[in-house]
Amino acid sequence: MTLQRWVFLRKLTAAAAASSSSSSSPPSSLRCRTHVLRFSQSAAADMAEEAKKLAAYTAVDNNVQNNQVVGVGSGSTIVYAVDRLAERVRQEKLNIVCVPTSFQARQLILQHGLALSDLERHPELDVAIDGADEVDAELTLIKGGGGCLTQEKIVAGNSKCFVVIADYRKDSRALGEQWKKGVPIEVIPMAYVPVSRVIAKRFGGEVNLRMAVSKAGPIVTDNSNFILDWKFEHVHNWSEVNTAIKMIPGVVETGLFVHMAERAYFGMEDGSVKVRKAPIN
Repeated sequence: MTLQRWVFLRKLTAAAAASSSSSSSPPSSLRCRTHVLRFSQSAAADMAEEAKKLAAYTAVDNNVQNNQVVGVGSGSTIVYAVDRLAERVRQEKLNIVCVPTSFQARQLILQHGLALSDLERHPELDVAIDGADEVDAELTLIKGGGGCLTQEKIVAGNSKCFVVIADYRKDSRALGEQWKKGVPIEVIPMAYVPVSRVIAKRFGGEVNLRMAVSKAGPIVTDNSNFILDWKFEHVHNWSEVNTAIKMIPGVVETGLFVHMAERAYFGMEDGSVKVRKAPIN
């Protein structure tokens, strides 16, 4: 279903909500509002998924060519990118080799029958495509909501072109506008307490150890490390902060991707795809 269809459904739910609020029967009105709310939430979720798909398909079509080595990122949006990549490989008989950023990416590559490789065999990639938790006006990213930031940054850093795909909810003027969970920081387990203290003292804000949902204890990354989430209080010079945090003993990597992305593709609510290019320095 197209995004235009979901725009229509949003208008329909708004009209239904207005109608229910004017009802003279409180119990019936309450039931109607509850139904409208659930329908609206479902429609919004479907719209976001369609936006992810649009961004992913456009990025793959515009940036992947025959005989390339492609870095495959992690997260919900990258699922659509791999779908489109596999479709093009079948239809166009492309010779594509894929390097994953996580266990999830590796499984996606294998499930779609794509050629799997690594940085040992292919240390230089032609293009890497990955999602983001938030993208600001300068194409600075927050990544790592899924815990794969270190491997994502390694793959992106060894690519000739790094492309970001996201839906309209990830588009911000400044970091922190949309993404409220903070900057992920991967740390050696024994260092999580001192690293947390240093970051909070030096940069302010709040630093929390990310805990698992379906198991007791903290999240453990593919590299057997912990994740800290730093909820910053204001906008910083992200290049300086990124470098400073990485110099703290025990820090493996940060989820700040500064001056790395070349282009970002945003699937929008109206069914279009907005492309943002990195500023020319």
